[in-house]
Amino acid sequence: MTVFRFVVVSLLAFLLLSPMIKTIFHEVEKPIVIVAQDNSKSILIGKDSAYYRKDYPDAMNNLIKDLQKDYDVKQLSFGDGVKEGIDYTYTDLQTNISQLFEEVNNKYNGRNVGAVILATDGLFNEGSNPIYSSKSLKTSVYTIALGDTTVHKDLILSSINFNKVVYLGNSFPLQVNIDARELGGSSTQLTVSKDSTVLFKKQVDIATNNFHTSVQVILDAKTKGIHHYKVKLSPVDGEITTTNNEKDLFIEVLENKQKILLVAAAPHPDLAAIKQSVESSDNYEVKTVMIDKFDGNLNTYDMVILHQLPANTNPANNLLTLIKNRHIPAWYILGSESSIGLFNDLNLGLMILDSKGKTNDVLPTFVKDFSLFTLNDQTLKDLDKFPPLVAPFGAYKIMTNTYPMLKQQIGSVKTDYPMLYFKQDGENKLCVLAGEGLWKWRLNDYMLNQNHESFDEIITKTVQYLIVHDTKSKFKVNAKHSFSENEVLQFDAEVYNDSYELINTPEVHLEIINKDKKSFPFNFSKTDKAYTLKAGYLPVGDYTYNASVKVGDHTLTATGAFSVSALQVESNETIANHSLLYTLAKNHGGAMVYPRQMSELTKLIHTLDNIKSVSYEHKQLKDLINLKWVFFLLLSLVTAEWFLRKRSGSY
Repeated sequence: MTVFRFVVVSLLAFLLLSPMIKTIFHEVEKPIVIVAQDNSKSILIGKDSAYYRKDYPDAMNNLIKDLQKDYDVKQLSFGDGVKEGIDYTYTDLQTNISQLFEEVNNKYNGRNVGAVILATDGLFNEGSNPIYSSKSLKTSVYTIALGDTTVHKDLILSSINFNKVVYLGNSFPLQVNIDARELGGSSTQLTVSKDSTVLFKKQVDIATNNFHTSVQVILDAKTKGIHHYKVKLSPVDGEITTTNNEKDLFIEVLENKQKILLVAAAPHPDLAAIKQSVESSDNYEVKTVMIDKFDGNLNTYDMVILHQLPANTNPANNLLTLIKNRHIPAWYILGSESSIGLFNDLNLGLMILDSKGKTNDVLPTFVKDFSLFTLNDQTLKDLDKFPPLVAPFGAYKIMTNTYPMLKQQIGSVKTDYPMLYFKQDGENKLCVLAGEGLWKWRLNDYMLNQNHESFDEIITKTVQYLIVHDTKSKFKVNAKHSFSENEVLQFDAEVYNDSYELINTPEVHLEIINKDKKSFPFNFSKTDKAYTLKAGYLPVGDYTYNASVKVGDHTLTATGAFSVSALQVESNETIANHSLLYTLAKNHGGAMVYPRQMSELTKLIHTLDNIKSVSYEHKQLKDLINLKWVFFLLLSLVTAEWFLRKRSGSY
């Protein structure tokens, strides 16, 4: 009993010193092998299409089972995008191999990736060249060469060069590019039709087995609206496929092109970036002029963009007066040459105090409850990666009845200072961008995506909102006139009360109707002050829509039309590009095999010295007093002493 009490007291005294116990855990991670399968339509073009549907999936599954014995196998499908798991439906309409490499880099960066197995035909029609985009991969690449490299008989309507927007009363050209392989001595007939009416017909004689020609077609724009044209080549005996013999075109006929005047204080790279972006939409025409060369005539312009005006060197009083008096939509871009004092005097909804002629580098932060229009998810993602603009330094005070779209982030601090906002005073519609350096955004967009689509969307939607004439309608629905068949249909709507204030309490309904009069009903989702709808995908064709909302006792309606055009890029090329796959594997220390040799990949990967399991050691410190067994030990000792004393009759 004395020993028990001594041990209990000693342990309690020891625990008062807060001793800690260190535990070491060891975790072993198997090497990761990524298997990526091409799920695009081009895989099935060729004589082996039955093999890829039936036998190939079993062979691939057997390979994966063999690899799973020693490796952690991650399975991906790619085409239009990258998805988890392997899909053998071969339904994707595009192939983007560079996006696959980007996904692997982003998701498995820092992991123990031993090898990437790429099963594809080597044909890509979206994104950058895989040879260059794969340079950031720090692992071995093995390729499974799918598809057929045999040159088969094939007639291809390879591409059509045309303007998506033309103007009423004008003639417009189509340049039809035709290729043919192994069909020398035969002929085909080219037709261009609208609805059931043939507008153009011409016989094309195929002179050689490797044939190319271009045919110029001139059509007339006689009525406004969206017009559907079908361009078709009659089939030739022996073709491997006829799916690439025709294309659908959707061309919008407008009354006239809207003109925009871009006025600047001085030459600047922003001017070219803005002009190129705005004119990427065929609806607009931009004229650039320096303020000291401005002739004072705004009669022919629908909108004005002022780059760093009013400036320290030129107040631009005449131009600013014309804009105000004639209620012309204006976009003010502020920068290092802007006169902040003169800008404040214009009362445009923003005051910049204590500027002192200094500037700040500011990053954009999107305002989530911005409701005047929407940007797609890719654009919002790219905004976070855009470099900073040069904005006037100072304390920003924004007035009421303004709609900020972007706010400033200075360093790592997100502020409430506006970077880009919109405002409407009566008939005066305007927006202000506090920052110069848009040209850097355009270049950065190309570096990220090999295109300017995100930057162009920001610029063109800003211009579109400002330039659209306000009809004072209490219900508006905005949507593109043309979508691709793999593009999500997106609609935006605005509802106003009798005071012409934005509201979003009532439900908004939309009905899409195809040419067979079949309807598809949808309901809009509510944003902070407006509505948005992503209606998914629809088949190729022409559609109309009817939207409705009940405000009080009145039902408001809006109508419109749009088209969904086909993507046929997967059938334009029928010869697999195995040389690209060989180069890709060679550059990354791997090898190229054919589908019936894929079982050899397990042996090839086993021979790599750099594919090994990695052991991670984790250390954990824990207070000894928190261990349950210590409590129960003390309790047992105290209980034993109490029991023995009771049993012996002592206290």
